[in-house]
Amino acid sequence: MTRRQQPYHLVQDGLSKDTKRALEQLVEDANNGDVIGLAYVAMYRQREYRAGATGECRRNPTFTRGMVRALDDVLGGMVTR
Repeated sequence: MTRRQQPYHLVQDGLSKDTKRALEQLVEDANNGDVIGLAYVAMYRQREYRAGATGECRRNPTFTRGMVRALDDVLGGMVTR
């Protein structure tokens, strides 16, 4: 018998430590001059989100779309079936 997955799950309330660590690393890399652009999507409470691009990612949307496509591939691999 296969185990059924819930069609949805509740979003945890509170601080996401891995999100905080990722942002801290990006800030450190930006302060060192290593990050020259950023394409981002950020999820907020109530399932609201923001999407955008800065720096070189904004100036070079064709290359950035390829990077976002690579992210889509990674996320697709994370989807459980």
